[in-house]
Amino acid sequence: MAKAREKSGGSSKKGLKRKAASEEPQEAAVAEDGATESGVQPPKAASFPPGFSISEIKNKQRRHLMFTRWKQQQRKEKLAAKKKLKKEREALGDKAPPKPVPKTIDNQRVYDETVVDPNDEEVAYDEATDEFASYFNRETSPKILITTSDRPHGRTVRLCNQLSTVIPNSHVYYRRGLALKKIIPQCISRDFTDLIVINEDRKTPNGLILSHLPNGPTAHFKMSSVRLRKEIKRRGKDPTEHIPEIILNNFTTRLGHSVGRMFASLFPHNPQFIGRQVATFHNQRDYIFFRFHRYIFRSEKKVGIQELGPRFTLKLRSLQKGTFDSKYGEYEWVHKPREMDTSRRKFHL
Repeated sequence: MAKAREKSGGSSKKGLKRKAASEEPQEAAVAEDGATESGVQPPKAASFPPGFSISEIKNKQRRHLMFTRWKQQQRKEKLAAKKKLKKEREALGDKAPPKPVPKTIDNQRVYDETVVDPNDEEVAYDEATDEFASYFNRETSPKILITTSDRPHGRTVRLCNQLSTVIPNSHVYYRRGLALKKIIPQCISRDFTDLIVINEDRKTPNGLILSHLPNGPTAHFKMSSVRLRKEIKRRGKDPTEHIPEIILNNFTTRLGHSVGRMFASLFPHNPQFIGRQVATFHNQRDYIFFRFHRYIFRSEKKVGIQELGPRFTLKLRSLQKGTFDSKYGEYEWVHKPREMDTSRRKFHL
């Protein structure tokens, strides 16, 4: 009996194998035809980009994957169009159309009546008779006093010391609890031409007062984004004692001219080009960015720059006639956010 079962089991296994072998060509035939006997099409691979919104995908991981693929495809298409346009411009040569100017907040600026015309006789007369005329006529040389608010912390003190290495002939003195109304007469008696006061809040510099002596004006700035030398990546060596060059950018209005002339009067007239050091005050959308660099000529067309520090950003809060007087002073200009900041394309400097 056992032998009969073994034979019958062996014959059944062989029958199953033959049946499976006979079904294989049928499945292959279905795959080749692309449809089953009932006419149902097999599922196709998902097309990309999908015909529906990616935000409709409920699975978070799948949605993120599809969005990443979509961004990559957009980037490839943009790069291909850019390469195609570049080849067309190279083929046309000098006949190529000019590049389109992108729209920015800066070039869409609202027209300001106070924008200075270089050939305006009234502006030339005002500059020849203002408080900075003696400096620009080379009758006086700058001498700067740098001080802080009461009880300064280490970060503010280090900023003052680093500013003294940027501005030639500047001296750092501690406040010692004296009021500015008492400090200003002492500065005038000691032939200082400018007074710089750096204020702080929560151990961080947050304000700067610049007063031109002896007759003003006085400007109050908000200070932000302060970076000392050790906090700047890939900075160069400490600056030398050479007198730096100065660059003033985008001070176009009457108010901007006054502020730019204040910054210019901090530095001596004759820069020492051998030091290759540049102090930059760049105005963009009424924010004044200060940077201090050293440059080197790598070739006739290429120039390398290296930031020396410190760096910070200023925003003008008020401009006052005369020296500092918070109680009875007469203000030429005061920033009023609710009245002046109604349009993003309106600038004052």
